[in-house]
Amino acid sequence: MNYYFRKNWKRIALACSLGLTCEGVYVLLQLIMMQSFDAAIGLDFRRFLLWTAAEIGGYILYLTLAALEGVLEARAIRAMNNQVRHDLYISLLDKTHTAYHSRDTGEYISWLTTNVKQMENLAWTPFFSCVNQAGLIVWCILALISLHWLMLAAGLVSAAVMLVVPKLFQKRMERLGEACAAAEAEGVSKLKDLLSGFDVLRSFGHADRFLDQGDSVSGRIETPNCRRSSAQNGISCFMGFFSVSLQILQQVVTVALAFQGKIILGAMVSASNLTAGIVNGLRTIANHRMSLASAKPYFKNITVHAGEARESTGAVMAPVQDAITIENLSFHYGSKSILEDLSLQFKKGGKYAITGPSGCGKSTLLKLLLGWLPDYGGTIRFDGRDARDFTPEQLQQQMSCIEQNVFLFNATIRENITLGGSFSEERLGKALRDSALAGDLASMPDGLDTAVGEEGGNLSGGQRQRVAIARALIHGRSVLLVDEGTSALDQENADIVEKSLLANPDLTLILVSHHLTPERKAQFTQVFDLQGAAAGV
Repeated sequence: MNYYFRKNWKRIALACSLGLTCEGVYVLLQLIMMQSFDAAIGLDFRRFLLWTAAEIGGYILYLTLAALEGVLEARAIRAMNNQVRHDLYISLLDKTHTAYHSRDTGEYISWLTTNVKQMENLAWTPFFSCVNQAGLIVWCILALISLHWLMLAAGLVSAAVMLVVPKLFQKRMERLGEACAAAEAEGVSKLKDLLSGFDVLRSFGHADRFLDQGDSVSGRIETPNCRRSSAQNGISCFMGFFSVSLQILQQVVTVALAFQGKIILGAMVSASNLTAGIVNGLRTIANHRMSLASAKPYFKNITVHAGEARESTGAVMAPVQDAITIENLSFHYGSKSILEDLSLQFKKGGKYAITGPSGCGKSTLLKLLLGWLPDYGGTIRFDGRDARDFTPEQLQQQMSCIEQNVFLFNATIRENITLGGSFSEERLGKALRDSALAGDLASMPDGLDTAVGEEGGNLSGGQRQRVAIARALIHGRSVLLVDEGTSALDQENADIVEKSLLANPDLTLILVSHHLTPERKAQFTQVFDLQGAAAGV
């Protein structure tokens, strides 16, 4: 939290300076009102009009400064929210593949939306309010001491009480804030799962289950929030008792001094407002301190800030010139053995298929090649160099994995292929031809500028696959891993995709499939059955 205050100190200082000036004008208005009321008591009409005119001018100035301060505060909050999200993006990039996928996407969405909004409500806005209230307190104290030292003494007693009492509740509010953050993240994840299964539940006649689970998730989200709000309201009421008691004390002091002729009679009107400014300001600060305490858990997901050193991806990995060699490879998920003593070789430009039943380790093997699963036995070598010498980012500079469910951004075909990069028309055209996508584009009115829709919904399964392949090829991935990437396609589309990949002499292809017909096997350089011996073709 403090990091963002320091990083935006100029914006914050400008907004706070204007806010403090605004509070100073407010206190000055109370002193002007005091003089106006005193003139009215003395039946000095001319003096009353002069002070009333000053009061009107003061309010115009006060409201103008308040409006400007609001604009500057909003801009500072916008900057901090954007920086928080940027740092969350960096923190996600800093995670390993396993760590990233250990959480549901819905939880990350909650970090970037709900959590950021909670930071604004519990940290940024209360911070500015605290600064303004602190300024108001100081201005009120100065105004009171200008009237009489006893009035200041009463104000200092108020300050002491209102600063000490909130500390009794700070730890509890932190615990309640942590519970709220955890409940909201879990709730978003469960809601995403429930909504994703909406059609399944409804088609099988389980609408009641949808409602029951939805109500249950809602309850889990709202209960911690209710507890935090109830606790905060209870503490506020407790603090309110002290606030009222202290204001009454100040009123007694003011009236006594006025009766003794030590302050003007008009002070009885504004002195209570000045005292209220101190007491209510302290109470507001106390409440905001609890908000700031409950906001801390929302910052725990930020592990790296912009500009801080992240793990380097290292130099660009050279393309495979000879072969990818696997020697005595073993891997376990917990106590379950997936791969044992596996040895394979993939020569540059070769076309390889990996077959076997579900659970035999086909997809796991591809993840090992990509560096996503670092805890394995044996060795994986790229041109004789151990894969452990490379980061996952370096390995993925030369490899791309096409899975069964291809993800496309809700953008154009061109943007999904280039991902915002700049490529020559020649290179783009080659990627389109080698992926067999050029024929599809010819029948589309907007060609490369065709919108694919959300998750590629405007394209067929085969077209989405070919877009993903073109994306891999144009980014220079010389090794293409296809994990059941054509199993969801009809045979015609599957044949088109595979034919284009098999015909590319520069591409090293490693394709995973549950089953290959003898005719399809004959098209590959070699077929490896993870449940049996390698079959040379």
